[in-house]
Amino acid sequence: MLKDVAGVRAPSGPAVDAARLVCAEYADEALHNHSLRAYFFGAAWAEARGLDFDRELLFVSAMLHDLALTPPFDSHALPFEDAGGHLARVFTAGLGWPAERRDRAAELIVLHMRDDVAPEVDVESHLLQVGTSADVSGTGFGRFDPGFCEALVAAHPRRGFAASFVRLFRDQARRKPGCAAAELVAGDWAERTLAHPLERG
Repeated sequence: MLKDVAGVRAPSGPAVDAARLVCAEYADEALHNHSLRAYFFGAAWAEARGLDFDRELLFVSAMLHDLALTPPFDSHALPFEDAGGHLARVFTAGLGWPAERRDRAAELIVLHMRDDVAPEVDVESHLLQVGTSADVSGTGFGRFDPGFCEALVAAHPRRGFAASFVRLFRDQARRKPGCAAAELVAGDWAERTLAHPLERG
């Protein structure tokens, strides 16, 4: 069973269990734990600011958002976030989600690599952006409680996440030069990711 982290509530239910199972089967431990941390960072951000959000939707999207970086789901033609959105639509169809909710899961995954989304426009997309950015490149990391961050990485260790994730993005950039990952790799994103404070823990 997924446990709360430093008082930040973990979701529960069949969709949560299925999403975590699929992520664990296809992602290595570093990527799987990143997906969990992305959810908890986003949920912590929301709880600290009193934002109402769909916990199940955020969790399922967080668990699926990077699976298109893995060989079984990597697309030769699409940016990984677009391929991940399609994967989410297929996965959530299997859960019996209605079309609108399936579209939302796909939207969160696509938008996590796009320009910032304001919480008043789309709170779940905003939270996935906050969660992934804090965990990957450290954007906004300093605004989280240090005790929460310590508990989060203890519950879901990084296992050399930064180096492996930078390799995945550089591979995406090489093969898909017009994608959002390529834009990040062309800047200082890799250096910021490798210098993440949690990587030194």
